[in-house]
Amino acid sequence: MSETGLKLAQDKMAAAGIAQQAIDVFTYYYRQLEEGVSGFIPEDTIEPLVDPPMLSDVAVSEADAAAALERAVIIKLNGGLGTSMGMDKAKSLLPVRKGKTFLDIIVDQVRHARAAYRIPLPLLFMNSFRTHDDTLAALAAYSDLVVAGLDLGFMQNQEPKLRADDLTPVEWPTDPSLEWCPPGHGDLYTAFETSGILDRLLSLGYRYASVSNSDNLGAGPNATIAGWFAASGAPYAAEVCRRTAADRKGGHLAIRKSDRQLILRDTAQTPKSEMHFFTDEFRHPFFHTNNLWFDLEVLERTLRERKSVLGLPLIKNEKTVDPSNSASPKVIQIETAMGAAVEVFEGATAIGVGRDRFLPVKTTSDLLVLRSDAYELEASGQLAKVADQTPVVDLDDRYYKIIADFDQRFPSGAPSLQNARYLDVTGDWTFEPDVRVIGDVTLGDPGIPQSIPAGSMLTSETNPAVT
Repeated sequence: MSETGLKLAQDKMAAAGIAQQAIDVFTYYYRQLEEGVSGFIPEDTIEPLVDPPMLSDVAVSEADAAAALERAVIIKLNGGLGTSMGMDKAKSLLPVRKGKTFLDIIVDQVRHARAAYRIPLPLLFMNSFRTHDDTLAALAAYSDLVVAGLDLGFMQNQEPKLRADDLTPVEWPTDPSLEWCPPGHGDLYTAFETSGILDRLLSLGYRYASVSNSDNLGAGPNATIAGWFAASGAPYAAEVCRRTAADRKGGHLAIRKSDRQLILRDTAQTPKSEMHFFTDEFRHPFFHTNNLWFDLEVLERTLRERKSVLGLPLIKNEKTVDPSNSASPKVIQIETAMGAAVEVFEGATAIGVGRDRFLPVKTTSDLLVLRSDAYELEASGQLAKVADQTPVVDLDDRYYKIIADFDQRFPSGAPSLQNARYLDVTGDWTFEPDVRVIGDVTLGDPGIPQSIPAGSMLTSETNPAVT
């Protein structure tokens, strides 16, 4: 390895018009990659986070909550295509409830908060080069959404994918766009600066940012958390949830023994020999929701002091240049996680929230639950759980992973899951209208396509009639 690969990558970024700050950040991580930095966080260097303050115990006056939210901005990470579901556009354009997409519901949540507190409450989307145009086109339907002096979106930076064998920028003439990748959502802070959005927000008097994924409809505007964060004086706060057996893969916060600083540890930062510690929901009882809050003034000062390089831990992501072609050249994507900024800010903290703040849709199994009667879409845009417990759904990837295949097998919408605990579907099953699932239900693979007749009630004691 030599300076050649770095120079080629820097030149490629400059030629594409990438901001110098983003090139400097890329250079920092390229050096780490050359030095063999693993980013591992061994178990014996940390202590579990076991007693964060809980939102349920927070007491904030309505006046203080409203005052804090008035100085806040809502930011949604919106760079992902729904490729894992067979989509070729922004995942947030996927319909979720009553024909409303993720974007529509997010807009409803923000509009409701604006009306309730009589505040402007800016809404911003951090888009990738693949989602920017589609997202802004969809948002154009909302003429009242833009806050004076701001835009609705800003662009995440992009960087070259690097050949795994020599760390030079990969070339792929078949589709040159595949030569580029986003730098992970840790790029939020760099893009915030290079886009000029950070300076504009500060000049307009905004102080706090609430950030979450656009596919997590639970993370709507919350004045109580805003009031708690403002009163805490903390520069940064992460929302965490109590873990269950279903959350073993999620990253978690921990306390670094050497300086008592909160840090984030993800799967990629855990030695394989210690994954049993990582996945132990009793040892590490809270997971990181990727909902976070930070002080804009502190971020601006820190970026200035560090010359735009926050120094988040490196994540080395190994893939092929064409994700759909396993024979294409192996590449390395340099990434960081935005939640890792918890270790950058002295005095960073966390707050425990309920599962209502964490409703991500990563698969069609998750989507089926949100489309079902287990949840009710309120006028505020919030999804309220109707079921006593959230049902767990596991759909056969062979027939349900792609959204077009999924919709084909639920032509009349989701079955009733309000009284379900678990639905495990193996094989090719089509659900006709008004099917109810009660308790724990497992559908085995019949070997040929089958249908659940209209009006069926599925329970653990009954086998479904098939046609």
